[in-house]
Amino acid sequence: MELVILNNNGKETGRKLKLDKSVFGIEPNDHAIYLDVKQHLANKRQGTHKTKERAEIVGSTRKIKKQKGTGTARAGSIKNPLFRGGGRVFGPTPRDYSQKVNKKVKRLARKSALSIKAKEKSIVILEDFQMDAPQTSGYIKVLDALGISDKKSLLVLGEPNNNVYLSSRNLRHSKVITNSELNTYQITNATSIVLFESAVAEIESILNKV
Repeated sequence: MELVILNNNGKETGRKLKLDKSVFGIEPNDHAIYLDVKQHLANKRQGTHKTKERAEIVGSTRKIKKQKGTGTARAGSIKNPLFRGGGRVFGPTPRDYSQKVNKKVKRLARKSALSIKAKEKSIVILEDFQMDAPQTSGYIKVLDALGISDKKSLLVLGEPNNNVYLSSRNLRHSKVITNSELNTYQITNATSIVLFESAVAEIESILNKV
């Protein structure tokens, strides 16, 4: 698959870039994508939730009423879950939600997600450019020129570019990352993927590791 390389004004440069079939043209594995996205979202959970159970409630342990003959449920103390202010039964406790997914599955998931985007013609190759200073309006002009200002976009840099990153940070639907930070969730979450020309070779190198 060959894609035309565009400049930051949205014009064709007259050059084309051939995408590696083993990364951008495989048969997508939906289950691998599901596992990787599930792991990403699970790992983001803090898991700091906690409720007080009856042993942790501060209060008297005096028996409220006699054990039998009242016609209602037995109650040992005011900490009984039946009462307002009593302990919670089976409440959440702090836990670690992180999951493990094998490296090869994660690699397959990223390849599958990129192949789906390539099939949908949602990938744009952009000639590397620099910004003199962080400027949101300048970055918006680039998105407008590419026709993706109203879409969720993901810009993948070949190497860290602080001015481009800072220019995009104030925009809700646009995200800028480097090729090493690329993950399946970000690919599937974006409507348009914009790859810097220098990032493509790096992505192919990372995903073709044995």
